Amino acid sequence: MTISSDSTLITVRNLCKVYDNGFVALDNVNLEIKRGEILALLRPNGAGKTTLISIICGIVNPGTGSVTVDGYDIVDDYRASRSLIGLVPQELATDAFETVHTTVSFSRGLFDKPKNPEFINRVLKSLSLWDKRDNIIKELSGGMKRRVMIAKALSHEPRILFLDEPTAGVDVELRKDMWQVIRELRETGVTIILTTHYIEEAEEIADRVGVINKGEIMLVEEKAELMRKLGEKQLILELHQALPDLPKSLDVHELTLADEGKQLIYTYDTKGERTGITALLSDLNGAGIKFRDLKTEQSSLEDIFVRLVNKTS
Repeated sequence: MTISSDSTLITVRNLCKVYDNGFVALDNVNLEIKRGEILALLRPNGAGKTTLISIICGIVNPGTGSVTVDGYDIVDDYRASRSLIGLVPQELATDAFETVHTTVSFSRGLFDKPKNPEFINRVLKSLSLWDKRDNIIKELSGGMKRRVMIAKALSHEPRILFLDEPTAGVDVELRKDMWQVIRELRETGVTIILTTHYIEEAEEIADRVGVINKGEIMLVEEKAELMRKLGEKQLILELHQALPDLPKSLDVHELTLADEGKQLIYTYDTKGERTGITALLSDLNGAGIKFRDLKTEQSSLEDIFVRLVNKTS
């Protein structure tokens, strides 16, 4: 089969999956993953992300629809498509009594790749595992075991890496270290798809963000564009004097009184042609309300995610 040369690396078309008990895990999913990007899939529990990843990786049979990986159909060209993919599952499943070097080398052999000690050594060094190469895996910390899982997934030189909750259960400092590892992997040309419930993780490292909920892809968007299109801004005014309540003349602006009456919060749509701020300030002046300071705040990715998911709840 001819290998695709365009920017789309993985194509999912009209993918559905219904389990024997009638549970609809995926409902007409369409998704294109670009070559060389970091795509973060945000999801609440039971959203369908594990089924989606498992189908792309050839672990679960698809129901209807199609998936191609670099032009290879995941069913008709299973071995070719699977050889392009590395998978790091959420569960830490390693050979507890093997050394780090042995288990990573063994994983390479599972894909019929010839021995390449230099490459394995390079992977271990890139993941800060070189000094641990002769350690028994059960002796490692949870964070180091997670790195071993990534090393195993990279051992056969895949061009695509799926990371299912890569920083689950690790502390904040180690999480940031893992973010740097992910960035460095992308710089080597690896396309990375990660699932996460840490919104700040997606906000920090992803190029694009997808939201999956109840078996459907709700959206996939460039991170900055998503925040521009769906984000809201808040104008926060620090008042000279606290207000017990808001004058009726300001009802049109849908203001919120906060901080025991010392703050006025005005929320406006960044997509709107007019913000309404000029009219608000004029009405505040007319009501005799004076403020000593003001600032604006942009919606976070978490705000956007919660809003989207709540729409389908």
